[in-house]
Amino acid sequence: MPEEFKNIGEEYQRMSKEGLDAATRSFGEMNKGFQALAAEMTGYSKRTFDDVFHAWEQLLSAKSVEQMIEIQSQYAKKAYDTHMSEMSKLGEMCVAIARNTAKPVEQATARTAKKVE
Repeated sequence: MPEEFKNIGEEYQRMSKEGLDAATRSFGEMNKGFQALAAEMTGYSKRTFDDVFHAWEQLLSAKSVEQMIEIQSQYAKKAYDTHMSEMSKLGEMCVAIARNTAKPVEQATARTAKKVE
């Protein structure tokens, strides 16, 4: 009987270690994902600022009201298209973060479930 308790204790320690390792890998994946997300958002912000600055330069050099309206229309269309594209990309990145973060825990859970069966 004491040998059985010893085996149960060892199995519990092994499973606990596997769970902790899975959680550590999961947090690592989440950290990498958030860093990539922050880098993407920083790049998007810089590109947006550059586009605004370029549009202002064009507006200041416009020769007529019609030309100003055309410049503003082009800028608005580009800003909308860029924004929608970026939001789609950020959404995909968030889904990938969730998927990659859950993967180590899912794998550890599957391994544990197979051993319990």
